[in-house]
Amino acid sequence: MLTRLKVSGFKNLVNVDVRFGAFTCIAGANGVGKSNLFDAIRFLSALADLPLIEAALSVRDEEGKTGDVRSLFHRVGDTYADEMSFEAEMIVPAKGEDDLGQKAKASITFLRYSIQLAYRADNSLRSLGALEILKEELVHINRGDAAKHLLFPNKSATWRKTAVIGERRVPYFISTEGEDSNKIIKLHQDGGSSGRPLARSATNLPRTVLSVTNAAESPTALMARREMQSWRLLQLEPSSLRQPDEFTAPTKLETDGSHLAATLYHLARLKRRNNEQSNNEQPNDDDIDNQVYYEIANRLATLIDDVDKVWVDRDNRRELLTLMVTSRDGTSHPAKALSDGTIRFLALAVLALDPEAQGLLCLEEPENGIHPERIPKILQLLQDIATDTNEPIGLDNPLRQVIINTHSPAVVMQVPEDSLLVAELRETVRSGQRFKRVCFGYLPDTWRRPKDSDPSSTSIISKGKLLAYLNPVPNQDLEFDNSGNDTNYQKTKLARSRKRRVVDREDLQLLLPGFLVNEQI
Repeated sequence: MLTRLKVSGFKNLVNVDVRFGAFTCIAGANGVGKSNLFDAIRFLSALADLPLIEAALSVRDEEGKTGDVRSLFHRVGDTYADEMSFEAEMIVPAKGEDDLGQKAKASITFLRYSIQLAYRADNSLRSLGALEILKEELVHINRGDAAKHLLFPNKSATWRKTAVIGERRVPYFISTEGEDSNKIIKLHQDGGSSGRPLARSATNLPRTVLSVTNAAESPTALMARREMQSWRLLQLEPSSLRQPDEFTAPTKLETDGSHLAATLYHLARLKRRNNEQSNNEQPNDDDIDNQVYYEIANRLATLIDDVDKVWVDRDNRRELLTLMVTSRDGTSHPAKALSDGTIRFLALAVLALDPEAQGLLCLEEPENGIHPERIPKILQLLQDIATDTNEPIGLDNPLRQVIINTHSPAVVMQVPEDSLLVAELRETVRSGQRFKRVCFGYLPDTWRRPKDSDPSSTSIISKGKLLAYLNPVPNQDLEFDNSGNDTNYQKTKLARSRKRRVVDREDLQLLLPGFLVNEQI
């Protein structure tokens, strides 16, 4: 779970400091850079898994391309920043395994990972360039300090005590020492001073030290790696969601929505296996399967009234699994017949029910394809996917987090007030250069404003900025002179005579928020 992220020098993220709870909604106009925050999270995730150059090329640049590593650095005019830095505070899983299947147990689960990268020209890679690690560190955050860092509401006797566990006296799991060509990055074993650290020269290091950790060397660093690898951007493609699956297909929903049928079928079988282990009596397999299918159907019915059943058809002859939805009149429809919004909602409902789906899920504009009246339903579903910070972590409350971005007023008006961040561009002057950077504001009187917060990195949202979401459709575009008279009277009247908008109807205007009455027009 990512609880705090500091970024500087990455795209238009300069001195950004953002805190996250279990559910966060980032609102902002097109092009301000709210998606850049997602790209920063994806980049960190890739650094924990891939070589530096591959991690950089996996992130889109301003034009949607990935051909130049330099494009990831902050730019003012034609001048690029020399460095970029990231710092992430996170709660990691207590247990896991490495790439060879060896078991690992973290000595402490609240950690802070930081990395500083520089651009280095490299002719062997044509115009791509290369990245150099200037500093890499992984340290722990003491349990006694957890309350100072976890500002979102959580009950100390329940959620926090099951999320932040373990202890350690020596601060570093990964540290950087030396300067220039003598710089080395050390991986410290979980035994602290009793274990000899593994030192690697930072010069020409092709990947982060974190990305090669295993259970034998540092179980805690491995769990930090596993946590960062679980940070995903979900881009649910209806074409992928609708595809049937072979019997041998993976049973985990991919970022594009692939393997939805196999994942739901697996959940039904998992429920069956858990029942068999906990009960001496053998219940009917169909009844157990139906428990899972009924839960999914009930959730889908909050979006669509005409839903009686959701199930997976098993075709033994073709060895295919097909997701089916049965309406109340008994007609069954395959996934390929469902609308885009319906199939995406169904995928999220499956994720909410899957205890094995953990980590951070980022979604862009989840309201797409959803009727405005049903948007509260998908927002509730997304909040249900996230961990409940008032209940202990377990199979029924996995350590899971959701961050969405949007520019929809219907979403902004419905999300919890303390979950909202508003992205906006602000002009900044540094070293004589004037540029715009993205800032993330929050509502006053919420947990997001700590006493020691840096006013230059985050701020209170102005009421003027919120008006665009609370009253998104202005009644009319008026310009007034110093006497208060409308200078655009004739122009407005002419425009109305040509084409009247829906919002211009007199019988509807009284229903609009912020109704402006002007009898003269």
